[in-house]
Order: sequence, then C-alpha cells, then structure tokens
Amino acid sequence: MLLDRRLFLLAAPIALAGCTTTGSPRVSQMLPPALDPQYVRMYGAITDEPFPIPAVDISQIDPRFLRQEVAYNSPYQPGTIVVDPNERFAYLVMANGRALRYGVGVGRQEGFNFRGEGIVARKAEWPRWTPTPDMIAREPERYGPYAGGLAGGLDNPLGPRALYLYKNGRDTYYRLHGTTEPLTIGTMVSSGCIRFINQDIIDLYRRVPTGSRVVVLPATGGAMS
Repeated sequence: MLLDRRLFLLAAPIALAGCTTTGSPRVSQMLPPALDPQYVRMYGAITDEPFPIPAVDISQIDPRFLRQEVAYNSPYQPGTIVVDPNERFAYLVMANGRALRYGVGVGRQEGFNFRGEGIVARKAEWPRWTPTPDMIAREPERYGPYAGGLAGGLDNPLGPRALYLYKNGRDTYYRLHGTTEPLTIGTMVSSGCIRFINQDIIDLYRRVPTGSRVVVLPATGGAMS
C-alpha cells in the first residue's frame, strides 16, 4: 500500500498537467525544462515560416526566462503588456490575477530604455531593420553600413516579428521583437528595445492586436538577483 501511494503521488502532477491548455504553459514540477516535452515543443524549430527558425537550446537558458503562466496581480487590464526591465520579464496580463510571462533582454544602459506607456501601433512579420541615427552616431563602424536598412531574414536583429511602440501618436523607435541571440535573454544587452526569444515573440504577436497598451516600468539600473 505504501508503494502504491508513492506511485500515485508521483503520477498526480502528470495527470493534473493534462488538464492545462497548451496556450498557457505552466512550468513542469517533474522535469527540468530542457527535458520537458512541452518546452521542447515550445522552443522547437519552426519550419512553416518564410525563413526556417531553428530550435533553441533551452538547456543554456535560465528556466525562469522561459514562457510560463504565473500569478500576477496588477492594476492593468487583461491584454496589457507590462515590461519589467529590472527583472527582465514581459507580462501579458490575463484575467483572474494571472499573466503569461516571457523572459526578455533589455537596454544595456538605463538611459537606453523606454519608460512609461505606449501602444502597439503597428505589427510586422519579418520586419525590415534600420538603425536609428543615435545608434549610428554612437557606433558608426557597427551600424553605419546598415543606414539604408536590412531586409527581414535570419540575420536581421529584429527576428521574425516586431511590435512597434508609439506614444502620443508618434513612433518611439522602440520595439518588442525577436533576436538572433537567444542566449542574451535575461540580460541588459540591447540598444533599448525589448528582445524576446523568436518562438516567444511569435506567440505574443499572435495574442495581441494593434492598439494594445504597453507599460514599461522604470529601470533602476541595478543588477538583478
């Protein structure tokens, strides 16, 4: 009887996990993400895009930065995207005190980060990337060759999707977008835009319409614990 009870307790989380929806993933309590079939599928290769998106080696990423549904009590309405640059998370607010949480990379200096509220005024698949004049002025050797823009593709730093952040009807030049460097998720590395794992920005892109509210919390500039 003792053995049977132990087997039941081990199997119970698996049985309960079968009741959750694939649209709102939860962290497995049984397996590390790198071995969890749900996460392996979530971050697997995507082959039905104009440019094939490779699988992500999630064993190299801190598990807390992988997409998951979490408890999240906030004053924001469902459908709002809340970016916390201090914790390197973006939250898509859901009903009943829940949110879908994504790990992100943020600006490498506090002054590079957008703060406050805006809206997603435009969405683009495989967007064209053009460095801003400030980026070119700061690092002309790095960004100068791309002053005319770079077409969408696997080498484009915006990745497969971009959400364009506007404020008071004007383009802020900040984006929520994919990345060619998934291992930088969870770090302060960008020129101010909010970067997601490619599989995650595709997921977020599908969930939010244009006009969605975006709130970027103030960055303290301190190291994350």
